[in-house]
Amino acid sequence: VQLQASGGGSVQAGGSLRLSCAASGSIFSINGMGWYRQAPGKQRELVARITRGGTTNYVDSVKGRFIISRDNAKGTVYLQMNSLKVEDTAVYYCNAADYYDNNYWGEGTQVTVSS
Repeated sequence: VQLQASGGGSVQAGGSLRLSCAASGSIFSINGMGWYRQAPGKQRELVARITRGGTTNYVDSVKGRFIISRDNAKGTVYLQMNSLKVEDTAVYYCNAADYYDNNYWGEGTQVTVSS
């Protein structure tokens, strides 16, 4: 499984961005998909995850602002980020886990939120 993320960029606080991540290869072996982020000097953290069946979970700091969704047929996961804050600035990474507990990572995409 290979993952290709897109959609990062720079935006002012309060703005919105939409990240996309397209999987290729054995996409029907993928169970969970999600987004992680890593800010300078901080550890990588889970932002949001979604199972093949559509169950979602979010880190508390983005609840009510971010929405994760996926298209199983296309092997694509999305992250709609609204009401962005300066503290959301980070490199965002797409992740996929298959039914054999293998984890796959995409290249990061930079999200920069300015005040």
